[in-house]
Amino acid sequence: MFFAQDKVFEEVFCICIQLLNKTWKEMRATQEDFDKVMQVVREQITRTLASKPTSLDVFRNKVNAMNYSEILKLRQTERMHQEETLAPPVLELRERLKPELMELIKQQRLNRLCDGTLFRKISSRRRQDKLWYCRLSPNHKVLHYGDVEERDDNPAIELLQEKIPVADIKALVTGKDCPHMKEKSTLKQNREVLDLAFSVLYDAEDYSLNFIAPTKYDFCLWTDGLNVLLGKELNSEQTKSELEILLSMEIKLRLLDLENIPIPDAAPPIPNAPSNYNFCYDYSHTEH
Repeated sequence: MFFAQDKVFEEVFCICIQLLNKTWKEMRATQEDFDKVMQVVREQITRTLASKPTSLDVFRNKVNAMNYSEILKLRQTERMHQEETLAPPVLELRERLKPELMELIKQQRLNRLCDGTLFRKISSRRRQDKLWYCRLSPNHKVLHYGDVEERDDNPAIELLQEKIPVADIKALVTGKDCPHMKEKSTLKQNREVLDLAFSVLYDAEDYSLNFIAPTKYDFCLWTDGLNVLLGKELNSEQTKSELEILLSMEIKLRLLDLENIPIPDAAPPIPNAPSNYNFCYDYSHTEH
């Protein structure tokens, strides 16, 4: 939107001044109400920009459609939602649900470790060398790992010759505390690599198994899973985000008014896939 015209800021300023005059009339404001009107106008503009309008015309239409009465409705809805989520019974329900949902997240992390992940070895010359695979045994007692070929992205656990008993793991370290990061302390570290590095220390911390996760998501899953094995708290951003999503969904389900509504014991059957997906389209391309 901001690069479609040469004088876009002047155009936006004109739209906003017209919006100010329009909102002033809708609120039947006087001179004493100036600050209140400016707050409403600011909210109209920020809410409209949050919807990411694709052009100035779309911005003009959306911001004008968000009149004073619409702002009042949005504020009331948000206030009611906040009152519901911050009410003492709801807060108590959140605390009661947290342990159950946290166990669900922990089980998912262990399942991911059992599935395993393909890692890359990085040499001292910062060249990507061989690939290796690591996975947790189904009984959660042994970490199996070993070198693999690039085409083998999901090797069987029997093909991974090396192993570390979980009982021998002493600690989990990340970032600069990892042995393979300390060894390269004389080199200028790539911040992204540093954020993806973690190590498992075992056998009285004399040995370590060093990892560099493919993505930040894999880093969170593996460090969370290893913390579960070590009996420690899960404190990654991924866990916090997933816990908040699960809590929000579970609370909304618990607060539904389901009186006299039969709830089936079994999930409904999954329908067959449609013959095409022509009914699905991107709404952002329909704005003009």
